[in-house]
Amino acid sequence: MLSRVADSLYWLARYIERAENNARILDVNLQVTLDDDDAGEDFERTAWQPILATLEDHTLFKKLYGATTADSVCEFVTFARENPGSILSCVAGARENARTVREYISSEMWERINKLYLWLHSPEARQLFTGSAIEFYRHVVNFSHQFHGTTDATLTHGEGWDFLQIGKYLERADSSSRILDLKYHILLPRGERVGGTVDTVQWQAVLKSCSGFEAYRKLHTGQVTPWTVAEFILLQETFPRSVCFCADKLDAALHRISGCDRSRFSNNVERLSGRLCSDLHYARIGDVFQLGLHEYLDRIQGRLIQISDALLQQYCEWLDPDLVKQTQTS
Repeated sequence: MLSRVADSLYWLARYIERAENNARILDVNLQVTLDDDDAGEDFERTAWQPILATLEDHTLFKKLYGATTADSVCEFVTFARENPGSILSCVAGARENARTVREYISSEMWERINKLYLWLHSPEARQLFTGSAIEFYRHVVNFSHQFHGTTDATLTHGEGWDFLQIGKYLERADSSSRILDLKYHILLPRGERVGGTVDTVQWQAVLKSCSGFEAYRKLHTGQVTPWTVAEFILLQETFPRSVCFCADKLDAALHRISGCDRSRFSNNVERLSGRLCSDLHYARIGDVFQLGLHEYLDRIQGRLIQISDALLQQYCEWLDPDLVKQTQTS
């Protein structure tokens, strides 16, 4: 497969997954803030600043908007063309990558992406966003689910499909770690004691942001606790959005491409992904909290960036190194 094609498929999957994750985070945060009894400008800023901190968009946001409110943050993360991480920008990036590899993907995949792109630019989307932002974000999530299902059902499961899987699971692992880290940013300014009512609601919101609340409840029937939630999102091997599950799928796809047995590695990206998988499989949540949850998540995110850089270097050498760095940080 051409390096250009591999790169486009990789970023196509990452952009679609990123758009879905952003929609999911905003959806859940809107629901949590609607149910909160607090009110006022200070509360609204405190409730929405963690979203910007988690997505690392705070500096750009300050250049474009004044006060940190639900409306300004949702507009910025949803429709701001200046924001490369907005839902609109991510879908546009996915569509452009799909267009460049049109002959390598199925017609149904292209139709899904194109339909979402056109819908986001339509008056109907704006009307739905204005009338019910929660329904708008769920619509975006449903489009993403349809794309992933269409991909699995209509695309040959060869190298192209593996690069799509790599992009999807690498982005998903990064997003899950950031969603979990979101609790760290929320808890500090609120000063809520661990185990309090607000604390429990926020941990539930973290699970819902990963679509993991129901799956979590099937394993844990008691009170929602920080360590069980963190263990579930980080280390649960059977939950499709856990960091451990995503790392395992990512490593498997890399080895299918190279043909190397998973007990070995044939290049640097496989070495990095294999080490991450091993560390997650053998980790214990007590060790994570002893180090510090925020610090541990920072390390995970750094290792995912290393895997992405090594992947682009291994399979996309036609790209200019400076362009690779610029694209990775967007």
